[in-house]
Amino acid sequence: MAIPQSFLDELKMSCDIGQIVSSYVQLRRSGRTSKGLCPFHSEKTPSFFVYHESQSFYCFGCGAGGDVISFIMRIENLGYIEALKFLAERVGIPFPEEEREDPALRIKPMIYEINRAAAHYFHNILKSPAGEPGRRYLMGERQLSSATVTKYGLGFAPQGWDNLRSYLRGKGYTDEQMLLASVVTRGRDGKSCYDTFRNRVIFPIIDLRKNVIGFGGRVMDDSKPKYLNSPDTPVFKKSRNLFSLNFAKNKAEGTLILAEGYMDVIAMNQAGFENAVATLGTALTPEQARLMSTYCKEVVIAYDSDGPGRTATNRAVGLLDEAGVKTRVLDMKGAKDPDEFIKKYGRERFKLLIDGARGATEYGLKTIREKYDLGDAAGKAAYLQEAAGYLAGVPSAIEREIYAGRLASETGVLPEVIRESIGRAARRAARRQERKTSADLEAGRLGAMQGNMRPGESAGDGILGCLYHHPDWRGQIAAEVDPALFPSPDQQAIYAALLEKQKTGECTLTELAGTLSSEQLGRLSGILARVSEGYFSISPEALPDYIRKMKTEAQKKEIASAQNLDADQYKALAEKIKRDKQAKTPPKR
Repeated sequence: MAIPQSFLDELKMSCDIGQIVSSYVQLRRSGRTSKGLCPFHSEKTPSFFVYHESQSFYCFGCGAGGDVISFIMRIENLGYIEALKFLAERVGIPFPEEEREDPALRIKPMIYEINRAAAHYFHNILKSPAGEPGRRYLMGERQLSSATVTKYGLGFAPQGWDNLRSYLRGKGYTDEQMLLASVVTRGRDGKSCYDTFRNRVIFPIIDLRKNVIGFGGRVMDDSKPKYLNSPDTPVFKKSRNLFSLNFAKNKAEGTLILAEGYMDVIAMNQAGFENAVATLGTALTPEQARLMSTYCKEVVIAYDSDGPGRTATNRAVGLLDEAGVKTRVLDMKGAKDPDEFIKKYGRERFKLLIDGARGATEYGLKTIREKYDLGDAAGKAAYLQEAAGYLAGVPSAIEREIYAGRLASETGVLPEVIRESIGRAARRAARRQERKTSADLEAGRLGAMQGNMRPGESAGDGILGCLYHHPDWRGQIAAEVDPALFPSPDQQAIYAALLEKQKTGECTLTELAGTLSSEQLGRLSGILARVSEGYFSISPEALPDYIRKMKTEAQKKEIASAQNLDADQYKALAEKIKRDKQAKTPPKR
């Protein structure tokens, strides 16, 4: 649909990018800019900048950039129109009536409809005679109540190749639409389709807006794969969602419990621990860690107690620490996971287990200790060396002091010796981190500001910066700069979009958000960042120099490729270069 310019103007006036971004990112303002840790990639040193004058953002680490609309598109995984509706609802502006909707904009709503219909189908099958195997597993073997089954909308996919497909076709959906939702899978012949989930209990995955975005399916025996999850679709990204967060977000009260599997979460929820969540068939991702940080200050990690579970725990501790979330770790003796622990020992024992969960530091030291024989001098020395290095990375000086004392009591080594060992390790780590941080940030900023470009790209960015900030130069630039002169396809796309949008006046990132790709918006935002940082001049004197440099590089490229031309092509190229040179030479007086 065509979005009225008046609506976009009102939305721009109502949505300050600093206020919107600060609800997702902790920003620190300094003059005309604010900076913080980028929400789109994992980092410890802020490289994410918000430019208040241009109402834009740019990350010098990963290159993400744009305006408030493109920020919401990225952070909420929304399309352009959906992002506009999201922001309009947030600031209380009525969204314009939809006169004629582009079919492409219906993809996500259509997938939501298919998923909802599939969830109803699976749930109804579970309650029917055909669902007896699923009920025997869920309500018998796993001891779930009918209330819990209903709360989570659990279902059953019967044996067979096209049960769900036939049901959805009866509701008017085509195979192509079902393929987009990934509830059916393309056959090897490339033509036929069959149900993705067969002979499995089904766990619908529901987002914070109560949309069914995907499914998890579990076998009821020991066959493989044990779990089958929906692949990524236009509405579902495994790395950006958490199972049961729709329930947990209102019960977190500062703490979430992170488990590995759907059944662990459901068992905890049934026992009254509604603040439990799980990842979706993958290891914890930085995006999920940052998502949890918006709902809690502490996470209790309740992963399996086996070797892979410990490895996953160590990874989760690191990611949550980077997201600014404190962690504690359950030590489930006598059970491999929360579901088994609750069944064996009951709710009250599990509550005591959570209340007594070790902090991440204590868990880390315990993991290190188990690697060494403290009865052996060499083992004790190796343990102390690794433990000192570990404690050197603990931010709290008080916590380091406490655990230094514990190490001294445990090993019989003088406390001051251990403190000195921790101090040396901390100083070495600080020097390494300082060098790395300085090098990484400078490389990122300079790479975005100056380098990492082919010859001519920097001059092309200068032209685009001039065109963006000075629409009144459009005629001069359009007359002198052919789109083909830009060496980068992204630059060509930005140039064409600016020329088109500026036909009706000034053009901002907001108008371009629905036209350019996220990569192209990032490129343009990087140009605007360089202008703000003073790396680019956009003066009338600079523009001719940019044009000359870009044409020179384009000519060099033509000459370099001349060796592949035949005689006639070479002659034509020589004539063209001669004409271009004459055009640059001022007439004699």
